Amino acid sequence: MQHLEFIDLATNILEGGLPKSFGNLSHLRALDLSTNNLNQPLPELFLSLSGKAEKSLEELHLSNNHFSGSLPDITRFSSLKSLYLQENQLNGSFLESYGQTSKIEFLDLSLNQITGPLPNLTAFSALRELHLNNNQFKGRLPQSIGRLSKLEMLRVESNFMEGPITESHLSNLSSLRVLDLSYNSFSFQLGLNWLPPFELDVIGLSHCKMGPHFPQWLRTQKSYSHLDISFAGISGVAPNWFWDLSPEMMHFSISNNQISGEVPDLSSKFVKETNYPTMDFSSNNFSGLVPSFSSNLESLNLSKNKFVGSISFLCKIANALFRTIDLSNNLLSGELHNCLMGFEELAILNLANNNLYGKIPSSIGSLSDIQSLQLRNNNFTGDLPTSLKNCAILQILDVGGNKLSGEIPLWIGSHLTFLVVLSLRLNKFNGSIPQNLCHLNKIHILDLSQNSLSGEIPRCLNNITSLLQNNNSSTPSILFELGGDSHNGYSYFEEYLGDALVQWKSSESVYNKTLGLLKIIDFSNNELAGNVPEEIAQLDGVLSLNLSRNNLTGNVIQGIGKMEKLESLDLSGNQFTGRIPTSLAQLHFLSVLDLSSNNLSGKIPSSTQLQSFDPSSYEGNNELCGPPLAECPEDRNTQSLSADHSKINNLDEDDKILSFGFYVCVASGFILGFWGVIFTLALKQSFRDAYFQKLTNFANWIFVTIIMSLHRLKMMWS
Repeated sequence: MQHLEFIDLATNILEGGLPKSFGNLSHLRALDLSTNNLNQPLPELFLSLSGKAEKSLEELHLSNNHFSGSLPDITRFSSLKSLYLQENQLNGSFLESYGQTSKIEFLDLSLNQITGPLPNLTAFSALRELHLNNNQFKGRLPQSIGRLSKLEMLRVESNFMEGPITESHLSNLSSLRVLDLSYNSFSFQLGLNWLPPFELDVIGLSHCKMGPHFPQWLRTQKSYSHLDISFAGISGVAPNWFWDLSPEMMHFSISNNQISGEVPDLSSKFVKETNYPTMDFSSNNFSGLVPSFSSNLESLNLSKNKFVGSISFLCKIANALFRTIDLSNNLLSGELHNCLMGFEELAILNLANNNLYGKIPSSIGSLSDIQSLQLRNNNFTGDLPTSLKNCAILQILDVGGNKLSGEIPLWIGSHLTFLVVLSLRLNKFNGSIPQNLCHLNKIHILDLSQNSLSGEIPRCLNNITSLLQNNNSSTPSILFELGGDSHNGYSYFEEYLGDALVQWKSSESVYNKTLGLLKIIDFSNNELAGNVPEEIAQLDGVLSLNLSRNNLTGNVIQGIGKMEKLESLDLSGNQFTGRIPTSLAQLHFLSVLDLSSNNLSGKIPSSTQLQSFDPSSYEGNNELCGPPLAECPEDRNTQSLSADHSKINNLDEDDKILSFGFYVCVASGFILGFWGVIFTLALKQSFRDAYFQKLTNFANWIFVTIIMSLHRLKMMWS
C-alpha cells in the first residue's frame, strides 16, 4: 500500500509495538495510534519508522499508551510537524543536542516521567506549542526558550524546576497566548516597568514567586480567560486597575496570598452569557462587605478572609449551573434562605466557621447533586431537616459545633449511604445512637462526640465494611472533581478538596489532604452506658477510638488487640473494671493511650509499648499498679521472698565451702599422722622396737586393769 497517506487506528485495544513494515510507507503523512495498549520502547518504534516514512511523516499521534524509554533524536524525521506523546510512561531525559533543525510545530510530552534538565531548544525554532507539564524535569528554564519566536503555548507546570524567570525568557515571545509555569519554584525577576510583547489568554503562575509587590506587567493583559497567581507571595492592597477584569474570564484565582483591602463591586464584570467563571479569593486578608457578583458564576470561594455582612447575597447570584460555594472562615452572619433551591446543581456548600444562625431551611433538600455540606461552628438551631434525606450522594455532612437538637434521624443510615464523613459533634442531640448507622458502609469519620446521647453502643458496628478494612486508602484526600472546560486548546478541570474538623491524637485539627486516610470513631462526652460490645474489636481498620467521658461499665474488651492499626485509644472517664487485657500490648502502632479515671485493677501488662506511656494515662485507677505506676504488692512480696531465698542460698554456699575445707584438713591430718608414723617405723629398727614395746606394755596394763575391776565387782556382789 505504497500510496497510503493516512492511518487512523486510535481508540482500540492494540498491544505490542509497531511492525517494521510501516517504515516502507513512502507516502505516509499521518499515523494515529493514540489510546491503545501499545507498550513498545519508544526508540524501537521510531526505528520501525526510520525507512521511507522518515521523510514523509508529518503527524504522529501516540498519546495515551504505554510507550517507555527516552525521546530519541526526532529531528531525523525531516517532515514531522506534530508529535503527541502525552500520557505514556516515558522516562530518561532529553538529548543534550540534536543533529539538525526540526520542523516540529506541536510537541506534547506531558503526563510522563521524563527527568533531567531541559536542553537548548533552538533546534525547534518552528515550535508553536510546547507541552512539558506533569513530568519530573529539574533545573532552570533555558534562556533559549526566548528564541522560539513563533511559540504560542508554553506549558511546563507541575515539574521540579526552579530559578529565575527574566525578561530574556519572555521578551521575544510576541505570539505567546498560553503561559503556564505553575507548581514549580520559579522566581520572577522582571523590571518594574517591563512591558511584555504578548497579550495572554492563559496566565498560570501558581506557586511562582512574584511578590511581595503586585506584578505591574499584569496591567497590560486585558483579555485573559484564565488567571491563576495563587501562592505567589503577593501582599498589600490590590491596585484599582487589577479589578478591571477581562470580560472573557473563565477562571480567576488569587488565593493563598496576603492581599488585603476591600473587593469592589464586580457585578458588571464577566457577564458574557456563554461564560460561567470560577473565582477563588480564599486565604487572603480581604475585609469589608461581600462584594456583588454577576449571577453567571459557576464557583465562588471567599473562604479564610474577614468578610462581614449577611449571607443573603447568595439569593442574588443563584443560578442552576453553580457548582461550588465556599464562604467558610469569615465573619458572615444571618440566616439561610429558601433561595438555596435555586442552586440546582450545587455540589459543594461550605459555610463553616461563621456567625450564621436560625434553622437549617428545608430547601436544602432540593440540592440533589450536593456532595459536601459543611455548616460546622455556627449557631444553627433546631432539628436536621428531613428533606436532607433527598441528598442521596452526599459524602461529607459536617454540622458540628452548633446548637442542633433532637434525636439523630434514622434516615441518615437508610438514605445517605454514600457518607464518608459524618460529624454531629458538639451539639445537643439526645436519645440513643440509631442502629441503622451501621448501614453507612463507606464511612471513615463517625463523630457523635459532645452531645447528650444515651443508651448502649450499637453492637452492629462491625457491619460497617469500610472500618473492617485495614488497608490504607489509595486516595489520601477526598477530592471532588467538578468537571471542567476547554478554551483555545487549554483545558481546565475544577477540583475541590474536602475537609473535616477531627479530634486525632488528643488534638483538634482540620484535615484535608490526608482526610481519606483517617478512620475514626468518636463517641466521647456523652451519656452512653452499658458494656462496650466485643464486636468493636473486629474493626481492625480503625485508627482512633474515643469512648471517653461516658458511663460505660464492664471490662475493657478482651479482643482489643485485634485492632492492629489502632494509633489512638481513649477510654478515660468511665466506670470500667477488671484488669487491662493483655492483648492491648499487641497494638504496636499505639501512640496515644488514656485509661485514666476508671476502676481498673491489677497489674498493667508488661510490654515495651504500655510501659512507655506517661503515668497520667493510667491515673485515677486506685487498684491499678505496675510500671509506669507504683509496684504491685505481690511484686514486693515476691522480691522479699527472693531476697530470703538469696540469703539461704548464700548460707548453703558458705556451708559448702566450710565442709570442703574441713574434709581437706582431716584428710591431710590423716595422711601426715598415720602414714608419717608408718613410714618412720618401716625405716628405723630402734623406733620399731621401742614402739612395739610401748604397745605391749599398754596392752598388758589394760588387761591387768580389766581383771582387777572384774574381781572387785565379783566381791561386791558376793
